[in-house]
Amino acid sequence: MAEHTQVAVLGGGPGGYAAAFRAADLGLEVTLVDLEEKPGGVCLYRGCIPSKALLHVSKLIQEAEEAAAIGVSFGAPDINLDRVREWKEEVVQQMVGGLAQLSRRRNVRYIQGRGEFQNSQSLLINTADGEQVLEYDHAILATGSRPATIPPLEVDSERVLNSRTALNLPDTPKKLLVIGGGYIGLELGQVYSSLGTEVSVVEMMPSLLPGVDKDLVKPLSQRIEDTFEDVILKSKVVEMKEQKNGMKVTIEEEGGERNNRIFDKVLVAIGREPVSEDLGLENTKVQLDENGFVRVDQQRRTGDPAIFAIGDIAGEPMLAHKASHEGLVAAETIAGEKVAFEPYAIPAVVFTDPEVAWAGLTESRAEEEDIEYETARFPWAASGRATTLARADGLTKLLVDPESERILGVGITGPNAGELIAEGVLAIEMGATAADLALTIHPHPTLSETLMEAAEAFYGQSIHIYRPKRK
Repeated sequence: MAEHTQVAVLGGGPGGYAAAFRAADLGLEVTLVDLEEKPGGVCLYRGCIPSKALLHVSKLIQEAEEAAAIGVSFGAPDINLDRVREWKEEVVQQMVGGLAQLSRRRNVRYIQGRGEFQNSQSLLINTADGEQVLEYDHAILATGSRPATIPPLEVDSERVLNSRTALNLPDTPKKLLVIGGGYIGLELGQVYSSLGTEVSVVEMMPSLLPGVDKDLVKPLSQRIEDTFEDVILKSKVVEMKEQKNGMKVTIEEEGGERNNRIFDKVLVAIGREPVSEDLGLENTKVQLDENGFVRVDQQRRTGDPAIFAIGDIAGEPMLAHKASHEGLVAAETIAGEKVAFEPYAIPAVVFTDPEVAWAGLTESRAEEEDIEYETARFPWAASGRATTLARADGLTKLLVDPESERILGVGITGPNAGELIAEGVLAIEMGATAADLALTIHPHPTLSETLMEAAEAFYGQSIHIYRPKRK
């Protein structure tokens, strides 16, 4: 016989478990279904959390090397790769264990299994103990995304990695090629580079992090060029073949010229795609767009009145924090509250070294949409705190409405940019002006001062840089 729940959540990632927990807090009976033993999803098991754990290891190694320039030498690091893997897994298990405990405390029923829609009111769940049917009043679809692939380059070999297998740190290859100059490829590339691998990256576009503000990318690009073996832009991989001595890779550069190179491993990091097939959606009224994303409205409702969709499957940007907030909106809507997902700014962070973070309007979008704006920049070379950290390569940048002087966009490159961007998000959401930010006293010496000084620079009033006074 079928069991019943008020809210069924399919997918236990940051969007799914946030939705389940909020729905339970609002007094609804909730069942959470996921393939893993505990909640967490891709982000906790093989994405955000393990990658940041490894990036912390990378940062320690890099800082130890760079300390010699200021008179502190540690010598070559002794890297115990087995212990690094164990520590990464300990971090993951601590996080998912905490979520499992929170789930139990909220009386959220958790089912480990694969769910498929039989119709608009029921799921067929395949578990280790067999099949079961779960009927529901409302369902929240949160199945997330997976690494995108290039069919002509799919090679069944342990030498070819994706973002998931690369995080397992199978070894530290002598030579690694990263296909894709986006955030995933650069983050993992820096991890392997710090561990001693000669890393090369190939990117089709003219710059790394395609689509990101060039001013913000420039400091990272310089560091990548200094630490990676090679950066190959305006090029693409057209063929890969496994040989005894490695992977033979054919790279086609701008103009059509091709050359062959040998790498021990190849990491394919060309982005992610939504997991929206083989879910039985054809048995519902849920509609997909041409890219496989579920169509949703501001409450995250799909074309089926009983089903909501959140997170990566509901469209760009494919970010964990965006999924979490969508999950809260879906749960609150089901509970009868009047809410909508309509943020002015969704922050994005690339956790490389230096970090790159931005929120709100970007220059490229402003130009595409013919939006008037002015920019204000504060280089970290003028920051006392950045200088004490020997990191003068950073930048803080504001996009400001020339008439109202409201802050439209914020971009930051440098250490801890991911932490600093939150102030920029708040400024955009609250409709703050450059004057509001400039008049907010920031502690000295800190990197957060760069936001204040960028706002002061807009008016030509920054103490530590000279910019003609604004008329």
